Amino acid sequence: MEIPWWGWEMLIGVIAVALLVDLLVFHRKAHVVEIKEAAIESAIWVGLGLAFTGVIAWMFADQGQGGAAAVEYLSAYLIEKSLSVDNVFVWAVVFSHFAVPRQYQHRTLFWGIFGALVMRFIFIVVGTAVINRFKILLLVFGVFLIYTGWKIVRGKDEESDPNDTKTMRLFRRFVPSVQHYDGQKMITKVDGKRFATPLLAVLVIIEVTDVIFAVDSVPAVLAVSREQFIVFASNAWAILGLRALYFLLADMRERFVYMPHTISSLLIYVGFKMTLAWRSIHIPVVISLAIIVTFLTIGVVTSIIANRRNGQESTPN
Repeated sequence: MEIPWWGWEMLIGVIAVALLVDLLVFHRKAHVVEIKEAAIESAIWVGLGLAFTGVIAWMFADQGQGGAAAVEYLSAYLIEKSLSVDNVFVWAVVFSHFAVPRQYQHRTLFWGIFGALVMRFIFIVVGTAVINRFKILLLVFGVFLIYTGWKIVRGKDEESDPNDTKTMRLFRRFVPSVQHYDGQKMITKVDGKRFATPLLAVLVIIEVTDVIFAVDSVPAVLAVSREQFIVFASNAWAILGLRALYFLLADMRERFVYMPHTISSLLIYVGFKMTLAWRSIHIPVVISLAIIVTFLTIGVVTSIIANRRNGQESTPN
């Protein structure tokens, strides 16, 4: 597939405009994002991400690959979106640990998402180039994803204290900091000297955790498509909607009881798909999309059923 010369400019331009509108129009002033607002914004971001499927189909139509490219994009988008749910719950833990006021969380996530987009772009460009040159890495990444999925379903995905990590120890050692918040500022002045506020520490943790998650998610998406434009576009639109999704789902982790199993199944499947690709055995993208949608549907439906059963059991007769 060949990307039109204007493809990258268009994608980056649309993303930049969307970010500016979000920052300067909808969240110009710090405020607590309520459930209704988060639901509307999340629906808008998901709608934009899904609508871009049509843009992908249109861009590659002249090459006779519009349908295949659209299916690759949609598969990659759904994988990235589902794997990114873990980010949301990690953010909730970090914000809770540092007692970040809710009205300041969106601005912190805005810059966290911006940094994540830059890092994902680097990961994707390097990842596709390396995989295309060294085919054995398909096997390496495939086995890694299968192991990661197995580890999740075995319950070995341990949580740690965000304040007791190497990242925070290095941050406190080299960055002069204060313990109080100064509005949305990440840098404040005390007696004429500049100090980092806890918001900067939180931002650093968010960026580091995204890099860690990218180690899983980027190879998973590369199992579906190795076209840099499609992979980055799917990552970008999935990540852009995470802020709204955070405010919608942060307090609902216990309701998604089977989400870890869903994520585990997805990772094992794409790992298996990647190992087959190493042997030049390719699963059609339409079948991959159907499998991904099936896993997600089963995860959501079984979680809803489990919640209803638990609700009925807890209701006194």
